[in-house]
Amino acid sequence: MNYQGSCHCGRVAFEVDGQLEGVMACNCSICRRKGALMWFVGRDKLRLLTPEADLAAYAFNKHVIQHRFCPNCGIHTYGEGTDPKGNAMAAVNVRCLDDVDLESLPVTHYNGRDA
Repeated sequence: MNYQGSCHCGRVAFEVDGQLEGVMACNCSICRRKGALMWFVGRDKLRLLTPEADLAAYAFNKHVIQHRFCPNCGIHTYGEGTDPKGNAMAAVNVRCLDDVDLESLPVTHYNGRDA
């Protein structure tokens, strides 16, 4: 399945391929404040439709995840990092995807605060 997504102002647009069967909610210091619901896919499944230069990035703590967001409207669209095996991954904020029924998705809660 192919999903289209963007930030609020549209400056950052992307598409992602995969089967969206559930999302993760994390309670770490940044995720708690963002309120994002994340869907993890291989980084090759996410394609930017706008220039990468239109994105800003923020890293904290161990600096292993690049939290990508629009510098104009401030919306966090996805994060980038690697899984435990070293594979490039994207954590897509499903709240930025078009035509997704958020209420129908099962949510897994992750205790990132204590990780």
